[in-house]
Amino acid sequence: MSILGTRVVRTEDPVFLTRGATYTDDLTDERLTGALHLTLVRSPLAHATISSIDTAAALDAPGVVAVVTGADLDIAPALLFPGANKAMTRPFLATDRVRFVGEPVAAVLTDEFYQGEDAAELVDVEYEPLPVVIDPLAAADDETLLFPEAGTNTAAAYGHDSEPDADFFSGCEVVVTRDLVNQRLAAAPLETRAASAFWEGDHLTVYMSNQNAQGGRDEVAGWLGLDKDKVRVILPDVGGGFGAKIGSDPEFALVAWLARQQGRPVRWNESRSENMTGMVQGRAQRQTITIGGTRAGKVTHYRLDVVQDLGAYPRLGTFLPMFTRMMAPGTYDIENVDSRARAVVTNTTSIAAYRGAGRPEATAAIERAMDLFAAEIGKDPAEVRKLNVVAPEKFPFTTKGGVEYDSGEFAKAIDLALAESGYEGLRAEQKARRERGDVRQLGIGVSSYVEITGGGAFAEDASAQVHEDGTVTVLTGTSPHGQGHATAWAMLASEQLGIGLDKITVKHGDTDLVPRGGGTMGSRSLQTGGVAVHQASGELVDLAKQRAADLLEASVDDLELDPENAAITVAGVPGKSVTLAELASREELKVETTWDGKKPTFPFGAHVCVVEVDTESGKVTVERIVAVDDAGPILNPLLCDGQRHGGIAQGIAQALLEEVMYDEEGQPLTGTFADYGIPSAAELPSFDLVEMTTPTPVNPMGYKGIGEAGTIGSTPATQSAVIDALSHLGITHIDMPLTPMRVWEAISEAGK
Repeated sequence: MSILGTRVVRTEDPVFLTRGATYTDDLTDERLTGALHLTLVRSPLAHATISSIDTAAALDAPGVVAVVTGADLDIAPALLFPGANKAMTRPFLATDRVRFVGEPVAAVLTDEFYQGEDAAELVDVEYEPLPVVIDPLAAADDETLLFPEAGTNTAAAYGHDSEPDADFFSGCEVVVTRDLVNQRLAAAPLETRAASAFWEGDHLTVYMSNQNAQGGRDEVAGWLGLDKDKVRVILPDVGGGFGAKIGSDPEFALVAWLARQQGRPVRWNESRSENMTGMVQGRAQRQTITIGGTRAGKVTHYRLDVVQDLGAYPRLGTFLPMFTRMMAPGTYDIENVDSRARAVVTNTTSIAAYRGAGRPEATAAIERAMDLFAAEIGKDPAEVRKLNVVAPEKFPFTTKGGVEYDSGEFAKAIDLALAESGYEGLRAEQKARRERGDVRQLGIGVSSYVEITGGGAFAEDASAQVHEDGTVTVLTGTSPHGQGHATAWAMLASEQLGIGLDKITVKHGDTDLVPRGGGTMGSRSLQTGGVAVHQASGELVDLAKQRAADLLEASVDDLELDPENAAITVAGVPGKSVTLAELASREELKVETTWDGKKPTFPFGAHVCVVEVDTESGKVTVERIVAVDDAGPILNPLLCDGQRHGGIAQGIAQALLEEVMYDEEGQPLTGTFADYGIPSAAELPSFDLVEMTTPTPVNPMGYKGIGEAGTIGSTPATQSAVIDALSHLGITHIDMPLTPMRVWEAISEAGK
């Protein structure tokens, strides 16, 4: 019986639930003995020039070994995203100008961790305030420049080669336009950023909390001017990432530089408030949608204009509008699609990937557009969606966004979600409540989504080795931080080798052990790393057959794997066999392989959200979420459902609660968990997960990504549900997050 597709309990969990995880700050490596502790002095202003930095008082504080400023460094400022404006580099410690609250200005090194914070407060920095720009639309006007030498706040522009066609919508019977806010979010992982570094001669070892050891190594090496074979990066347990831990942070290279300068190991672990202002954040788009079509419900034209807030220094956020433009049409067969985007810097924390990274923004825009279009023509929003989705016989389908969707049955997913939710009954209940004038009104939101998965890295390395004691070691270039790869990859190896899960060890996150790898991001792991492990294990069986042929005096073609005994046997000759362990005792039995899918996959689905809105207080309660998330065949339903649950929770949170906010001076207003609205279980319903399976032809196992699906589908469904509950009051739109205050204000305004 195949183990694939079964609910195998996570093999990682016993350690986490008993001993606990070993995060970067928990390390007890003897090579870190006597490590100095780094505390960063951070700017209290969003935009200012630095007049002077006086470190004398801090140097006299107890336990202080050194205070380092930008003037002491010999590391050139780094361009944190290669495609950005080359003048927009970030210094490792600010020297003449700061551009966001929390930017590092000086580094304090102390013998003990607790000594650092007091000493940092003694570093006297004089600032001359400069005008602050927080709004990305204002930043695009270039009146206040963050980088005067660049002459602009625009770091990158896409689709702006020519002016938009003024007659684009001229043939449409109906045209609707709307400005939208896809608000800034904090990743808020369980574990904040951390790094520890030590040198052995000219060889650097860095422990870091990260989603990709190999990418982190390459960035640190590049910033420090080292050959990457002189740098070893090791990832201990990583307490969440959500995209914000893709690649290295400048602080990691600073930790390494300080360790070399001081001749002692250095450790750094940020506080939660530092994390909320210093770690990269997500989303942060201003969008203008315009949709046009016929009164019968056919959408023929769609335009999306995006202004992407990058924060103070361009990072991966520079690329997010590319994903948004790429996926602009969503699941819909729209003949005419036009999009453009501008990415601008502001006096805020930098923007990078956050679960979905550009694709949730695209889905939120087109789904809001479909609702507005349906309302304008007076048709049911679910029916309008079904009328416009790509038909299944058209796959593979190249969209007007310029990508080829591999496979899909979009209308079927909508129908499944509607049926499971009891859609017609919900509409009847909604009508009755409206007729009664109930205080608690019912809203139903529908979303249809498709996403691109693979993270831009469609190849992955893996190796599988059987040892003479019968155990197996699997090496993978993926870097799990909660996804369950130790379980999943062991399942794939066990399926091929016939060796029990308890005898298979999966190793990752060490660049000396696994020098090549794409890490874990963009829902890429199973369709790249998992397929690579499956391929390596299959090739290992082939190698074992070749080795066994001579021993068993048989043709390779006559040999087969006996999965009950993890042995190679001669077909039809009982008892004539040799175990994999015996073969390994004679000669190393190991295979290294690379799987290259060459193309991304396109998971899809549909969500229905049911909410109650208290029209007197504005409070929203999510009653139900029905989610159809089609990611092809499911390797482990337990792991898959966990990914869906987490994504749905984060999607609901964006729709209703979460928003990073700044005042007009660039001061963060959401710098702690007391200010930032992360939901608990009390704010979330049980999730109704509906199964649907459409394999991809891109890889032999048909797998697609699942990690971001819930986030992409649930956000627009939830936003739509709240607006739907209030549509009879004349409310057509409320920007996210739909907090009680924002909903109440919309109701009050409609009442006037």
